[in-house]
Amino acid sequence: YPSEFLMQKITEDNQIPLHLHVSASLQYVAGLKGNALVEFFHGNIAEVENEELRHLMWSSVLFYKTPNVEVMACVLLSTKAIYFLLDDSFIHADEHQSDFWNKENSDCENSSFHLSCCFVLKLNDLQSVNVGLFDQYFRITGYSADHIVTCLTRDSYNTHTFIQQLMAVLSLLARTPSPEPVDKDFYSEFGSKNTGKMENYELIHSSRVKFIYPNEEEIGDLAFLVAEKMDGLTNLLSLNILLYVLAFQVNRVEGSAQNTSSLQPKTLILTSSDLFLFDEDYISYPLPEFAKEPPKRDKYQLADGRRIRDLDRVLMGYQTYPQALTFVFDDVQNQDLMQNLTLDHFGE
Repeated sequence: YPSEFLMQKITEDNQIPLHLHVSASLQYVAGLKGNALVEFFHGNIAEVENEELRHLMWSSVLFYKTPNVEVMACVLLSTKAIYFLLDDSFIHADEHQSDFWNKENSDCENSSFHLSCCFVLKLNDLQSVNVGLFDQYFRITGYSADHIVTCLTRDSYNTHTFIQQLMAVLSLLARTPSPEPVDKDFYSEFGSKNTGKMENYELIHSSRVKFIYPNEEEIGDLAFLVAEKMDGLTNLLSLNILLYVLAFQVNRVEGSAQNTSSLQPKTLILTSSDLFLFDEDYISYPLPEFAKEPPKRDKYQLADGRRIRDLDRVLMGYQTYPQALTFVFDDVQNQDLMQNLTLDHFGE
């Protein structure tokens, strides 16, 4: 350990996405290659001497306690734990986090010494992994609210690779086997499904960690929600969701020194007739078992919606991935607003 192939793979994966900015401490980590990276892991991050680094991934992450703060992290998977190496700026991003992060070494703030926080989730504490729609993100759940993290990979390949590596590492854990299942009779097997709603696909790993995948019901619920935002439910039968992708909406900040742009995370949904942008809650759903009350906001909140027939042109940037797209719509907004108003106002 480590093999030549693993060293090469980890070195290739150690690249910060171009569109996201990180602190100097994480830029230092991203500059490490091969053996230097493994030595850095054992010298600064690993908690046990004999654990092995198996996978590295750069991803935006969300914590259950701070659902509005998306932060860049270097995610390191070892044979003992999952480590999230975070920007130091994350601590100052939300004043309500003081109880969540025990901030020490505050006297280092003014020096040239760069700090990073490392959030550790031990594999023995892992209970379930929820994979998001079309593998755009996944949520890792431990035994308490402090141990729920969503990785917004925005990339099905990265999600798939991490899940495969995680399953392989979990197979090495020595856990007591689950008790033998009791044979159920026909009536108890099929009579208890009183919700009328299909359960999500569950794969229970040999380590007893659940891997939960979305089913067709979620797409159906999403189509119903989208149809509600359109002219009504008449379109539901013909409505097809053609594309679901986690993206960023670019907001230009005028007047700054270099017309910088801020990136707002959005869920883009394309149907055969409309283009929608939603603010989606990636961390609160499905509800964890210990949740006492439902989340404060809905899973999907409409941020913007335009008809495809109003689309004038699409401008494509020339930079490499991630690609920037600009959708230009006609200026005439809400042409049929008066018609809808009169119908609502004067009765059926």
